[in-house]
Amino acid sequence: MTRFILRRAAMIVPILLGVSVVVFITIKLIPGDPVSSLLGPTAGPAERAQLITKYGFDQPLFLQYFKWLGSVLTGDLGWSIARQQDARPMVLDALNNTLILTGFALLIAVVGGLVLGTISALRRSKPSGAAASGVAILALSMPQYSIGLILIIYLSVQTGWFPSGGMYLAGSERSFGDLVQHAVLPSITASLVPLGILSRMFRSALLDALGQDWVEALRARGMPERRIFLHAFHNALPSVLTIAGLQFGYLLGGVVFVETIYSWPGLGLLVFQSISQRDIAVIQAGVIVSALAFVLVNLVVDIVHGLVDPRVRTA
Repeated sequence: MTRFILRRAAMIVPILLGVSVVVFITIKLIPGDPVSSLLGPTAGPAERAQLITKYGFDQPLFLQYFKWLGSVLTGDLGWSIARQQDARPMVLDALNNTLILTGFALLIAVVGGLVLGTISALRRSKPSGAAASGVAILALSMPQYSIGLILIIYLSVQTGWFPSGGMYLAGSERSFGDLVQHAVLPSITASLVPLGILSRMFRSALLDALGQDWVEALRARGMPERRIFLHAFHNALPSVLTIAGLQFGYLLGGVVFVETIYSWPGLGLLVFQSISQRDIAVIQAGVIVSALAFVLVNLVVDIVHGLVDPRVRTA
């Protein structure tokens, strides 16, 4: 198991290096001038030259990249030009908020996906099974921004059941209950696509497990259907864990629309705002931190997968 973990962990380094190169090059290709956005149109050549030298924009690209990469490796994520503050605490706070939203959304997606997948697999010839499959397909088909707006209109504006945005009620003491109330609508919105994917994948994995010869052998021995289902569930679980890990990574990078609609102060909203401001340090820090979180989550999923299914340790 130790060798398996070390092999998986060793893959993190080239992945993050590749991400860093792509992020750095992509940032340089974004139209606009960060110096002009900071100084304004009335700035003179001397002020521009001073700022360009200060932030190293006059150096060759490969030197800028290695200087930035060295700073990242030491924990220095740069200085926010637009906000005039250290980018690291800003990005880490936003990441923490995104992880909270992602955790709520993943919980809804996993529980809902397992329930819908089980119903559609065990009752596939009955109306309830067809309804469960229909709900999963509908969740996959609905765009997040449309669902977000619909939920805000009907469950926030008209009924007042839930807040329309933010993470906590302004001017009040932060509490877990207040956090949950604010997280309900964005979590539901963000969880729909992962819920549909998990439901369809678990349905397929469960049907495949229930169609194996050992299931008929257990029935022939008189084992109760409940215990047979538990055995089939255990065999279908590794694939669900893998897909759930991938969906967690999808949520980390894919909740930008949800965070924007609900004004959730997460990493997606921060990067989205920084792109319009040409705040290079924050964009780079946000993407590289998000990539690191993604690969670490997948490492944990691989380890759990190896514990559940020993066959993957030799892969």
